[in-house]
Amino acid sequence: MKKLLNEELNRKTIEEFKKAGKYPLVVVLDDVRSLNNIGSVFRTCDAFLIESIFLCGITATPPHREISKTALGATESVHWQYFRNTEDAIQELRNQGYVVYAVEQTVHSKALHDIPILRNQKYALVFGHEIKGVKQEVVDLCDGAIEIPQHGTKHSLNISVCAGIVLWEFFRYYQK
Repeated sequence: MKKLLNEELNRKTIEEFKKAGKYPLVVVLDDVRSLNNIGSVFRTCDAFLIESIFLCGITATPPHREISKTALGATESVHWQYFRNTEDAIQELRNQGYVVYAVEQTVHSKALHDIPILRNQKYALVFGHEIKGVKQEVVDLCDGAIEIPQHGTKHSLNISVCAGIVLWEFFRYYQK
């Protein structure tokens, strides 16, 4: 087995990425404070051809050296917008016909593998602050909540890991 070189991977250029069809999925970051997590989410969104990222509240925006360290150029390819408050971002998405899910543990959250994902539906996924999670006011505006089943001693995953898992699951459905 031979490891592929970067030039053998046939990756899109930034221009090709911008012209490529995207999956109707928007990632919303609600007060995410870690610049490394923000950069990692950009990179994951690039990998899965995600339509856009909405950066909200205290979530930092590009250009920023610490975001760039983990994004590795994805801030140039992935479309993003900033909203002072997440509630405005959610309202805009709902007005555009998106089904909005908080990725959060709630009394009515559904396991990721139990969410019916429809190809012709637009979705927005809200990921929250590393310690506080998605704000309750934002959860209240969502159509539902998704959680990743966990069986260890910890009750949460790092936001960039969580985003990777959830976005992969949506990407798999879109690929079918």
